[in-house]
Amino acid sequence: MKTLVSQFTNQLSDALKIGHSAVLNQSKKEIKNVVITGLGGSGIGGKIAMQLRSKQLRVPVAINNDYTLPHFVSENSLIIVSSFSGNTEETLQALTTAQAKNAEISCITSGGKLAEIANEMGYNLIVLPDAFSPRAMLTYSVVQQLFLFHHYGLIDDSFIKEVENTVEMLNAEEDQIKDLAHQASLTLHTRTTIAYAESSLEGVITRFRQQINENAKCLGWEHVIPEMNHNELVGWAGGKEEYAVVFFRSDYEHVRSAVRMDITKEIVQKHTKSILEFKAKGESFIAQSFYHILLGDWISVYLAELYKVDAVEVKVIDYLKAELAKI
Repeated sequence: MKTLVSQFTNQLSDALKIGHSAVLNQSKKEIKNVVITGLGGSGIGGKIAMQLRSKQLRVPVAINNDYTLPHFVSENSLIIVSSFSGNTEETLQALTTAQAKNAEISCITSGGKLAEIANEMGYNLIVLPDAFSPRAMLTYSVVQQLFLFHHYGLIDDSFIKEVENTVEMLNAEEDQIKDLAHQASLTLHTRTTIAYAESSLEGVITRFRQQINENAKCLGWEHVIPEMNHNELVGWAGGKEEYAVVFFRSDYEHVRSAVRMDITKEIVQKHTKSILEFKAKGESFIAQSFYHILLGDWISVYLAELYKVDAVEVKVIDYLKAELAKI
């Protein structure tokens, strides 16, 4: 997994090349809404892409992580079907609903049944490079969804230059990011990790929690501000030292949410001394988001080393899929 995480910026650059070279059909439909359907790394890639361009997107975008699609889906809906393997059963089932609704369909995958269906039906298809660990290919998922947004006229192309600049920034900050991640892993080791951020970074911290789950084989959770201030904050009355909290900060927080973050940190500090706060670097929201994603990926890898577990294997998911296949 270390090798894959170390290729993060190379993957970002490669993802741009794939997006530029994708041959996509023009749609005659008026797109009135978008649903991104996918699970795991494919699903969170959609959430992150949506949040990266939330201030530009010209129609509502929903994230779907289920077998079914929202009832509002129609022929004027764009359904982005995202499955790295191309064989995710929930995603393939959702695709059948999109077909029944005569929706506009675009697919992102490395192959499998999804690629077969897309080729057979003539759907827009962006093919990703194959890999043995799909969650390590998040950059490809995010960038291709941005290209699809642009193709359908939902955003402009400014994201391209921002991603290019992000690659330069992350390469320059690589050693510092790895050092911060290693030090953070020492604090989080043997503790339950809780991640907090402003709501605009919800996808980013969900990704962080997922990496803690899969790479370090640990439980943890995440929540966003301001919503967390209306429920979970009260739960800190039962806070314990076994909890370690990571605050992910950016320059793009709502002014009131930034104040809430500061006050929340003061409250949490009364219940645990294991608190970390990371301020993202970068000249754009895309850059700062990917900064935190890469930092979180490295933290999870270093945690896996401390726990002496294989960061790549996900045997319990393989077992679940095998059992489901019997039914």
